[in-house]
Amino acid sequence: MKITVDVDCTPEEARRFMGLPDLAPVHAAYVERMTKAVSEGVTPDAVGEMMKNWGPMSEAGMSMWRSMLEGMSGRRDG
Repeated sequence: MKITVDVDCTPEEARRFMGLPDLAPVHAAYVERMTKAVSEGVTPDAVGEMMKNWGPMSEAGMSMWRSMLEGMSGRRDG
């Protein structure tokens, strides 16, 4: 036996019915930060911070990424 139920509702109504949280403010904040990062350009320091947050990496690995990104940007701090 197979029973099919069709529900006619908006995604917002379905989210509320299922008790899921409203992530619209989080999404808006994320889009704003990404838009700002793209419009201002991404610096090697910003990429380094992202890499630290995304996964465990030793200082040697971070130094390798930093030097590679600085070489690509033509920037050397010393």
